[in-house]
Amino acid sequence: MPIRAVLWDVDDTIFDYSGADRTGMRRLLEHEGLPAAYASADEALEAWRALASVHWARVAAGETDFAGHRRDRVRDFLSLALEDAEADDWFARHAAHYEAAWALFDDVVPVLDRLAGGYRHGILSNSTILHQHRKLTALGVRDRFESLVCAVELGVSKPDAAAFHAACEALALEPREVAYVGDEPDIDAAGAVAAGLTGIWLDRRGRGGRSDLVRITGLDELPALLARDTRFGAPETFG
Repeated sequence: MPIRAVLWDVDDTIFDYSGADRTGMRRLLEHEGLPAAYASADEALEAWRALASVHWARVAAGETDFAGHRRDRVRDFLSLALEDAEADDWFARHAAHYEAAWALFDDVVPVLDRLAGGYRHGILSNSTILHQHRKLTALGVRDRFESLVCAVELGVSKPDAAAFHAACEALALEPREVAYVGDEPDIDAAGAVAAGLTGIWLDRRGRGGRSDLVRITGLDELPALLARDTRFGAPETFG
């Protein structure tokens, strides 16, 4: 059965989350100063990024909610026991700089244009619908995706097969009819494969080292890969 739709991850796949997050934090530190725990802005930026993974894992495990994980990320980053309102205010100041730096990767719109006639498109994200809808709308591409499924509302996160299956159900397609494109080899590509989809790892940073996965290094490679439609039985050919 041919692939009929592409499901997409958002952050660091079509949206340059890492770039915007670093730019936003750097601008905030320029305004508010470097927290005492860090010797340099680069050290602070790495800590801020690492804490995102730590606290998102708590959301995925059901230990906190979306707002709570943001607050705790701020508290850990600043090493301060802030009240909720104080943490919210600090995160809002960061968010203003972060959102000013929002951008799609340059290859996104050209590839969506090339694929528009042959494939349906949807989103599966480990975030919230409100957050990703707002982001995709601001970036001018929300109307390119007919479905938007997010982990917070769904109650289950990638790489759980139930998340991928819910996104396929939103398109009324079987998993074998759907390809999933994401920047994380295990959460995205391997998780999709385990759920019965065709998983494609978008390795923008050229990390490599995963011969078990179908890998592309830019979205310009995706249309030709999908056109072959052989379930990509030899992943090393594309890595």
